[in-house]
Amino acid sequence: MADSIPAPFDVKLMNIVANIAFAMVALMLLAAGAWWVLRQPFFPIGGIKVDGEVTHNNAVTLRANVAPQLTGNFFTIDLGRARAAFESVPWVRSAVVRREFPNKLRVTLTEQVPVANWGDDAGSKLINGFGDVFEANVAEVDDNLPRLDGPIEQAGQVLGMYRVLQPQFQPYDMSIDELTLSSRGSWKVVLDSGAEIELGRGQSEEVTARLQRFLKTVTQVAGQYRRTMADVEGADLRHNDAYALRLRGVTTVSPEAPRKIK
Repeated sequence: MADSIPAPFDVKLMNIVANIAFAMVALMLLAAGAWWVLRQPFFPIGGIKVDGEVTHNNAVTLRANVAPQLTGNFFTIDLGRARAAFESVPWVRSAVVRREFPNKLRVTLTEQVPVANWGDDAGSKLINGFGDVFEANVAEVDDNLPRLDGPIEQAGQVLGMYRVLQPQFQPYDMSIDELTLSSRGSWKVVLDSGAEIELGRGQSEEVTARLQRFLKTVTQVAGQYRRTMADVEGADLRHNDAYALRLRGVTTVSPEAPRKIK
């Protein structure tokens, strides 16, 4: 029997290329078929499990509000859009969404924790401990929260100033009801006693220094008129090395002009 003649190299190469092309086409068809199957309503989302502290929401209302915004099935749902849908719910600060085999979504929520009201009394804004301003039903929060206000892009700075100034009043059994940063950069506080104190401009170190100078001397000054710190109606600390003081029941030369104390 005669020996078989080996196939030429170019024929072998063509066969290899043909086999590779056939395999690639088969893989593409298989992938397309799998993608088509995954996109069919064969794998619906069977439930949404909500974890985390949800003081201002509950799992039932969350699912009811978010479910209509979710599209796709278990495999094709866009987790980024699902996360954004949960984070659009009032009081939700952040959400982590992941698939849980075979047909559920598991959502871990972090709610907003307000530390102060933000803006004017008619608004519905609050600020959290990170300096982020958010919208919510203010009727659900503690009535004793202070009110902060200023340019919204400087909300974190306003919160930081509040945290610096509030301890200064504690030895006098007073607290800040309102802290405002004007558009021109001037600070003003309203105490729980009703006293309004103009603090002027500057960084926290400058403002604190003026306030401490005022607090160290105001009791003595008020005592000259048989008054106490609780009788302070207003003070203006924007003067160099001095402040103007207005005491309840004490008049000055001009009703409009408070006494300047050096």
